Amino acid sequence: MTKHLYIVGIDGSECSERAVERAINLADKSGDRVKLIYVLNWIGLQPMMYEGIGPPIITREEEEARIEENIIKPLLKKYNHLNVQLDSELSWGEPAEILLNKVKHEHANMLFVGRRGRSPFIDALLGSVANKLAHRVGIPIVLVP
Repeated sequence: MTKHLYIVGIDGSECSERAVERAINLADKSGDRVKLIYVLNWIGLQPMMYEGIGPPIITREEEEARIEENIIKPLLKKYNHLNVQLDSELSWGEPAEILLNKVKHEHANMLFVGRRGRSPFIDALLGSVANKLAHRVGIPIVLVP
């Protein structure tokens, strides 16, 4: 019998940590696998420039190292005592699109994502990763508040 794969979109927020916890708990009971995916959107990382003011320059390598050290490694360490196959990946791009592609190409069985709970106005104006995924993913999705 093949193990199911649960993909969890993580971003360092409390709700994404709760999504990880839910996926891990389910996988621990069912003997399935979990993959944590952090998607960096380079456009969102570029600071605004003002004339005469130079913000600190963020390099991709530095940002990857920061995410790996402060978010991914602590989550992997937190759950390493469980008998769950737990992997992680850091990708670049638009979060909803990357997660949709990962679900499809890795034949995931379920997707877990945190739901930050911004205002309905902001979600309508900007959209949300969770909302985009819920409408397009094609597999069961767990939105964790």
